[in-house]
Amino acid sequence: MKRENKTNAARLLDRAGIAYELNTYPVDENDLSAIHVAESLGVDAGALYKTLVLRGDRTGIFVCVVPGDAEVDLKKAARASGNKKADLVPVKELLPLTGYVRGGCSPIGMKRRYPTFIDAGAGRRERIYISAGVRGVQIVIAPADLMAFAEAVPADLIIE
Repeated sequence: MKRENKTNAARLLDRAGIAYELNTYPVDENDLSAIHVAESLGVDAGALYKTLVLRGDRTGIFVCVVPGDAEVDLKKAARASGNKKADLVPVKELLPLTGYVRGGCSPIGMKRRYPTFIDAGAGRRERIYISAGVRGVQIVIAPADLMAFAEAVPADLIIE
């Protein structure tokens, strides 16, 4: 029997006894967008959530988890996190800060536990897709389980 290659994020969920599924997809290095990943998996891009790492002017690094077909509203993200202003961290800082690369950043298992905010709309879904921490693998999880495990606070984060 072939053992599935578990990512660190999946092992952490296993340890916590949280139910999830792993879904794999072929990686296109030229298109790491959430829309492309959703198409590769054959799922609605609104069900696939991307993990964005931001830096606030007051609190420093924080994480936003938003639908793949939406754009984070930096003003709303700043407000939710107790900042006046927030910007996405440059891609070159992603790996040293989180341990993850662009296209494979998971809200689970970062090098440090950063304040995490998830778009409030996630709670209306039965399951969402998030990165498993490597390109080519997604975790399918109940939003409530993700929020509890990642201590993610629901907030209005996207541009309407």
